[in-house]
Amino acid sequence: MTGAAGGPWLAELLDEGYCIIPDALPRASIEALDADLEEAYAAAPFGSGEFYGYRTKRFGSLLRRSHWAGDLVLQPLILALAREILSTACERIQLNVAQAIAIHPGEIEQFPHCDHDMWAGEKGKHEYLLNVIWPLTPFTALNGATKIYPGTHRQTIEALDQLGAPIISECQPGDAICFLGSTVHGAGPNETQDVRRAVVIGYSLGWLKPYENHWLAYPPEVARGFPPELAELAGYSLHRPNLGNFEGQCPSILLRDGVPDFPQATDALRPDQRAAVREFAEARRARP
Repeated sequence: MTGAAGGPWLAELLDEGYCIIPDALPRASIEALDADLEEAYAAAPFGSGEFYGYRTKRFGSLLRRSHWAGDLVLQPLILALAREILSTACERIQLNVAQAIAIHPGEIEQFPHCDHDMWAGEKGKHEYLLNVIWPLTPFTALNGATKIYPGTHRQTIEALDQLGAPIISECQPGDAICFLGSTVHGAGPNETQDVRRAVVIGYSLGWLKPYENHWLAYPPEVARGFPPELAELAGYSLHRPNLGNFEGQCPSILLRDGVPDFPQATDALRPDQRAAVREFAEARRARP
């Protein structure tokens, strides 16, 4: 994807481990989302733990808190980049997280980390996820703008003193900060008197256990109101062969009316598997 679908952003992501796409969504959409989340930001407690931060608020389930969150998840360029980067290791991608974050005055710098470390699989052969930070308020060097360490997606970092100088992701609402799961990053300290707010949308390989438990966040009665593509990304889809099924069926069956008590278990195989299984079965049936 070096043409219109990805433009220069794919090359920058693969080369530097991150990119910042300006004006990826209209400012009005971001402001509407921020307004919808205002009460949740006020009600959410501060975190507990040095990693999450004692002066930082976090909450998920954004797709049921505001329909504007779906615009972030389904942004066409971002989705194209996620699919291009991740599809070499999976048949379909999934939503990994949709989380709101508010860094309050006095919060210290977050521990530099790679998000793909949440999974214990072997690293280096493929990417596990693409994360996108959508600022809801301006990101500055003083209010906690995320620090990103370029090139670390190609390195093995065993100690913090191996890190070079970070870039500070200063940008505006409507811009999209994209980085690979293998790229070292961390929120900066908030040395201002204002709250830094943002939403993180992450996409991961479709066969991984996602960071956020979407089936609890978006049960069928909620997901029925999603556009089909959004419901698929939120877990109402199969990853062949047969992974993530409900009673042998694609879990999207739960979004329809009249779900049977005993759905018919139906193969969901890759073409190569289907051909091999068919050949085997036909040979066995042909035996006298």
